Amino acid sequence: MTMWRGLDAVAADVGSTPRRRSVVTVGVFDGVHRGHQVIVAQVVRRAKALGVPAVAITFDPHPLVLLRPELAPALLTSIDRRAELLQEVGIDHVVVLPFTHELSQFSPEQFVEEIIINGLHASEVVVGSDFRFGHQAAGDVALLTDLGETFDFGVEGVGLVGDGRVRWSSTAVRKALVDGDVSSAAAILGRPHRVDGEVVTGDQRGGDLGFHTANVQVPAGMATPSDGVYAGRLSILDDEGATGEGFVAAISVGANTTFAGTERRIEAHCLDQSDLDLYGKNVGVEFIQRLRDMVTFDSADALIAQVEQDIEHTRTAVSH
Repeated sequence: MTMWRGLDAVAADVGSTPRRRSVVTVGVFDGVHRGHQVIVAQVVRRAKALGVPAVAITFDPHPLVLLRPELAPALLTSIDRRAELLQEVGIDHVVVLPFTHELSQFSPEQFVEEIIINGLHASEVVVGSDFRFGHQAAGDVALLTDLGETFDFGVEGVGLVGDGRVRWSSTAVRKALVDGDVSSAAAILGRPHRVDGEVVTGDQRGGDLGFHTANVQVPAGMATPSDGVYAGRLSILDDEGATGEGFVAAISVGANTTFAGTERRIEAHCLDQSDLDLYGKNVGVEFIQRLRDMVTFDSADALIAQVEQDIEHTRTAVSH
C-alpha cells in the first residue's frame, strides 16, 4: 500500500499515467468501522472488476478542527493507523489531504475537477449515501452523480448500515467508549478499539508491587475509554507504525488514587512477561472487555490482591 500526503505526492510518485485509472472513495474514515468497511468492500469489488487500484481519500486534521473546533471529536485512529486499517480491508492507496482553509473553500465542482479528476483520474467514485462535500457541504450524492455525467465517471452511493439496533458510525463508537462499553465499540468497529502511544517513564511503582506496567502516553485528542480496568492486548509498533508482536495485557485507565495520583493515565501490565523492555517504544493498546471501575484501596496489599484477580480475569476474557 502507498500513503500519499497531498496530491503533489501522488503526482511525484505516479508521474504520467493514463487517465481514469482508479476507483475512489472519499471520507474521514475515522475508526474504519464496519460501516466504512461496507463502502470499501464495494470500492475493492469495482476496482478489481476494472483492473485498477482502489484509492481512499481521507483528511488530516479532521475537518471540524478547522470548521467548528468546539465540535471536533476525539479521534478513534491516527492517520497511520487509519491507513493500516484501510489497507487491511483492501485499499491499495490512501491519499491524505491536508484539510486547510483553502480546501474548505472548494466548491463541489472544484473539488471534483481538481481532486477526483485531475488528481486521481477516477473512473468510478463510491461513497456513503450521506456523503457531503465542497464549501459548506453543498455537494451530495445527487450532485456528485451529475458531475460524474459531466466528467465521465460513475458514482455509487452505498446505503447506511447497522446491526438493527444501532447504525455503525464513528459517533456511536465514541459514545460506547465514553460509557466504558468497549464490547459495543468493538462490535461496531469489527475489532477492539486501540489507542497508540509511546511508553514513557511513570512512577515506577508497579515493579515494587510485583506488576511491571507500561505507561502509555497517548497523543492529545485521541478517544480513550472511560476510567476503569480492562482486559486487552498490547502490541509493539514498528518505525512505520505497523502492528508487530502482541501480548495479553491488563489495562488501567485513570488516576491511581490509591497513591494520591491525579494524572489520568493508561497503564498496561503484559501478562507473563518479566523482562519486557518497552521504554521509548510505540505501542498499541487494545481494549477487549471492561473488568471493573477504578477503586481507591485502603492499602497496597488490597491493591495487589485485586490486581491478581484482574490478571486472572484478563486471562479468561482474552482467551475467549
